[in-house]
Amino acid sequence: MLYQIDSEERSAGGRSGKVYTLSHGGGEACAEIWPDHGFNCLRWQVRCGDQLCDALYADKRWHEDPVPTRSGVPILFPFPNRIRDGRYHFGGRDVQLPCNDPARKNAIHGFAPRRPWRVVGHGVEHDNAWLRGRFQASIDAPDTRALWPSNYRLSAVIRLRKDALRYDFRVENVGQEPFPFGLGMHPYFRFPQAKPDADIGRYRLRAPAAAIWVLEENLPTGEREPVSGSLDWNEERLVGNTVLDTLYTKLRTTTSPDGDLVCRAELRHAGASGVLRVWTDGAFRELVLFTPPHRRAVCIEPYTCATDAINLDARGIDVGWRVLQPGGESSAVVEFRWSAHD
Repeated sequence: MLYQIDSEERSAGGRSGKVYTLSHGGGEACAEIWPDHGFNCLRWQVRCGDQLCDALYADKRWHEDPVPTRSGVPILFPFPNRIRDGRYHFGGRDVQLPCNDPARKNAIHGFAPRRPWRVVGHGVEHDNAWLRGRFQASIDAPDTRALWPSNYRLSAVIRLRKDALRYDFRVENVGQEPFPFGLGMHPYFRFPQAKPDADIGRYRLRAPAAAIWVLEENLPTGEREPVSGSLDWNEERLVGNTVLDTLYTKLRTTTSPDGDLVCRAELRHAGASGVLRVWTDGAFRELVLFTPPHRRAVCIEPYTCATDAINLDARGIDVGWRVLQPGGESSAVVEFRWSAHD
């Protein structure tokens, strides 16, 4: 069979569990997924000439200290990025979340990336291998139930093709109260043909958008302004020494729509051929561009909503925040694609 799925027991940070490897039998691609660490795809390798190359950055200390949002592809849910002071008001009550961002001032990235997920299915087809994971508050994070308004279920199918890694998400409100949410992804991309520890200065980026959210201490004020200067990626250019932790909105597409997906960003290298592209459906209306301090990766992060969306939405600002009624569901798609010759 052209595709296959293997699993083995492995540990990181003292936590053991099955790690699944999806692979192309002809040696064109593979993906390594850690369900017990937030269903994180820690490794995605693609074909570059006569070898497989890493398209994702993973911290070298992962096995000793697997910080769940700093390697691979963390899935951020039921909210991406920060909630101001970890506080929100919804459904007639005030809630205080743990303040767990680096400054210990705000809540960050939801519950899903830091908890084990359950694998509920896997399979191979003629052109892909896939793995389905599920994260349900009442089962997988019961201690957080008092921190969020309703019980919910997030399902994700990770599908490996020889030139793409696709995520199909389904969000369900399985509780008795309205369920507010936002969904985000935090992939740490490294250019496959770059040297393993190369700085991102020679990466070339394009991510067209008309506006950015004005931020103060990483939180939106509620104001937006046109992109300009070093934050303008409407035309491809070198990353150079640019430092990014920027929330973009009014996104434009870099290439023509492909079915229901549009291309949000392209990553190239000044000294190598090939291109990485990030495609999404219309559910993902915001985009974070982030350059980690170690400068070994570029994070191109599709979000369905802005940072601190639950509080901005309460102020009547259009930020993409969603609320599902009991029994309601929603879907979303993200796909990363690699072309060695484009």
